[in-house]
Amino acid sequence: MDFLTIIQIGDSTIRLATPLLLACLAGLFSERSGIIDIGLEGKMLISAFFSAAVAALTGSVWLGLLAGVAAAVIFSLIHGLASITFRGDQLISGVALNFLASGMSVLIAQDIFAQGGRTPSLSGDARFASLDLPFAEALSGVPILGPIYSDMLSGHTILVYVALLAVPATWYVLFRTRFGLRLRAVGENPGAVDTAGVSVKRLRYGAVLICGLLSGLGGAYLSTGLAAGFTQEMTAGRGYIALAALIFAKWRPWQALGACLLFGFLQAVSNRFNSIDLILFEIPNAFVLALPYILTVVILAGFVGRAVPPRAGGTPYVKER
Repeated sequence: MDFLTIIQIGDSTIRLATPLLLACLAGLFSERSGIIDIGLEGKMLISAFFSAAVAALTGSVWLGLLAGVAAAVIFSLIHGLASITFRGDQLISGVALNFLASGMSVLIAQDIFAQGGRTPSLSGDARFASLDLPFAEALSGVPILGPIYSDMLSGHTILVYVALLAVPATWYVLFRTRFGLRLRAVGENPGAVDTAGVSVKRLRYGAVLICGLLSGLGGAYLSTGLAAGFTQEMTAGRGYIALAALIFAKWRPWQALGACLLFGFLQAVSNRFNSIDLILFEIPNAFVLALPYILTVVILAGFVGRAVPPRAGGTPYVKER
């Protein structure tokens, strides 16, 4: 494998890891507050659809982004209403949202665009353009470091850099602010938080709204940055992979970045190579394509070490009288 191929795989890794990272950070906020969100897939999917649909109708990717994020936030509020206010089963609520997004996106797309559940291809101002980092062209001739900076790190859309900046921002909010301290506490012992006079519901709704915002950005990136329009089930299990990455990262933001880059790398390799030649045998294409999903199963089966979730995760809080 030559250096150019490594740079190209690294570039693809960053692009493919971006929606996973945004969804993983979204789940991090939600689950740190004690709300399990298996509906990340549905939030990303509905955001991807509305982002592409509004961008196609208006010609503005920014209006599409707002529409996609708004749709994901509404789905988050539905999940919060079912899980926090009505104290319903969080897993069932998340699965229901996934089914709702899957059916709604195709139905509305077919009704508006009549293209088999797709939106028209996006171009021009209806898509996010790539951005060049400062001095990328000037540094391109520097051996090794130049191509890494100018060809691998530079040239992505703005949402890629937003996702990368969201990692230190998430760390700071969770571990250096009063809100983050209370959020982590409500995920471990909501009774103690309530006794201290802090509203458990308000904190959990805040976490759910942040989850909707981040997953909405991830879905919008899929259809207006990574791809050029919406297609049926285009999330392709990324919401579930993000949950696996969250477990792999043990609910910590910097580890989440590493886990998502690992999944992105596996997807980049599977997209680039039809097969992988080892010394004694050849790994077929079908197995290469399945690598990210195989790793998801391995992680969820507990083969990467024991991951302890927030103690109050998945348990509705009933205020003591």
